[in-house]
Amino acid sequence: MAPRVEFHFDFGSPNAYLSHKLIPDIERRTGASFVYVPVLLGGIFKLTNNQAPMLQFKGIKNKLEYQRMEMQRFIRKHGLTAFRMNPYFPVNTVQIMRGAVAAGMDGALLPYVDAVFHHMWEEPKKMDDVEVIRAALTQSGLDAARLLARIQDQDVKDALLANTEASVARGNFGSPTFFVGDEMFFGKDRLRDVEEEIIARK
Repeated sequence: MAPRVEFHFDFGSPNAYLSHKLIPDIERRTGASFVYVPVLLGGIFKLTNNQAPMLQFKGIKNKLEYQRMEMQRFIRKHGLTAFRMNPYFPVNTVQIMRGAVAAGMDGALLPYVDAVFHHMWEEPKKMDDVEVIRAALTQSGLDAARLLARIQDQDVKDALLANTEASVARGNFGSPTFFVGDEMFFGKDRLRDVEEEIIARK
């Protein structure tokens, strides 16, 4: 039996998008099913005193340039040619992450995740503008009115906060983060290790 595998993600992370695109192949190869856990990256940063790379490495000569080069290598290696850098980055993701929680409560998380990642990183939009979100979800065939209403519900807000706090309590400090059982792996570059851990635990 495959172990429990979790993907703790925030739509604001381009590396979370790139990971999302590779997860189906890992699931096919291993027989594992990834559990998608919406977390709020801004909340994680506050709880861990972490910062986004653009702030962490500001003023460090060549560091950000190297990270961009590594991202392009990853994209080329895996043929992720649909990726486009979002011109509105960084985007405040609180509304769309609450939407992920609401979609999960309604049993429709993965269609929502596919749609929002598409509108963040393939046809990039300003996904912290409520009318842009409404149009994007509608374009993707989702019930935008219901989802936008649900993100105001206290149970949805509380669930996203609880996910975020629980993730940090387990060791998380960013996105994307993976848990295979109790083993944590951070970043898209650890996906090979994630896959090896899944196989080792079967």
